[in-house]
Amino acid sequence: MPELKIGLPKGSLQESTFALLRAAGWDFAVSSRSYYPTVNDPDLKAMLARPQEMSRYVERGIMDMAITGLDWTLENDSDVEVLERLVYAKATRSPVRWVLAVPEDSDITSAKDLEGKIISTEVVNLVHKYLKKHRVKAKVEFSHGATEVKVPYLADAIVDVTETGSSLRANRLRIVDTVEESVTVVVANRTALADPWKKAKMDALVLMLKGALSAKEKVLLKLNAPKGNLNAIIKVLPSLHSPTVNALSDEGWTAVETIVDSSVTRTLIPDLKALGAEGILELSVNKIIP
Repeated sequence: MPELKIGLPKGSLQESTFALLRAAGWDFAVSSRSYYPTVNDPDLKAMLARPQEMSRYVERGIMDMAITGLDWTLENDSDVEVLERLVYAKATRSPVRWVLAVPEDSDITSAKDLEGKIISTEVVNLVHKYLKKHRVKAKVEFSHGATEVKVPYLADAIVDVTETGSSLRANRLRIVDTVEESVTVVVANRTALADPWKKAKMDALVLMLKGALSAKEKVLLKLNAPKGNLNAIIKVLPSLHSPTVNALSDEGWTAVETIVDSSVTRTLIPDLKALGAEGILELSVNKIIP
C-alpha cells in the first residue's frame, strides 16, 4: 500500500500546526518523547523534525513533503517545490520577520553602518545575502540561541526572528531593518511530485489546509430579512461574493446567509437587527473551499 511521508515541525510551530491539520481533517497525536506521530489516515507516515532541518530532508527524499518555514528553506538553499504558503505562526496569523536589531543607544541606523561589525544570528546564509545586497562587509557569527543577549558585549548587532517584537523591546533593542519575512510553507520533494498518487494526496492535503486556514476568524451568518428592507440589509453585509438569498414560504420574508469576519459581528448584528432582520444565527465555519 503506498504511503506519503510527511514532516511536521517540532517546537514552537508544532501546536498551531497540529491544530490546523485537525481542522483540515487529519488528527495527529504524539507523546512527549516520540518523534513519530500517529494519524487517522493510513496513507500518511509522519515524522517530527526541527524546521531548521526539514527542507534538507525533503530535498533528499527522506520526506515526501513537509510543513516548515520559508526562512529555513531559503537558509538551507534547498531544492524543493513550495506547494503553498500558509500564513500562520506561533501566536498570530501574520508573517514573522528576521530583523536587524541593535541596542537602543547604538549608533547603527542602517545596513551601511554594519561595515566591519560583528553580527550574531542563527541564519548565517540569509545575513550574508543581506550584506551582499547592501555591499557591506561584516563578520557573521552563528548563534546557538538567546541571540538577543549577545549585544552589546559579544556582538555589535543581531539578526533575530520576531513575531510581535515584544522580546526585542524587553531587551532594549531597536529594529534597524527587516532582513527577511517568512511564512509557514508546504514543501515537496520534486521526485515525489512526479508520482501521480503522491501528488494527488499532497494536492488534497494542501486544499484542505487552505480551506481550514481560510475559515479561521470567519463565521456564517444566517438571518430572515423582510423583503422591504432586503436591499438595505444586503448593502451592510460583507461577503466573499454576494449573500445567498432564498425565498421563504411567507412571501414577505427572505432567508439570507453569508460568510463574514467574526470580528465584525459585534457591530454588524445590531445593525441588521435595526434594519428588521430576525432569527439571526452566527455559526462557526470549519473550512472554506473557494
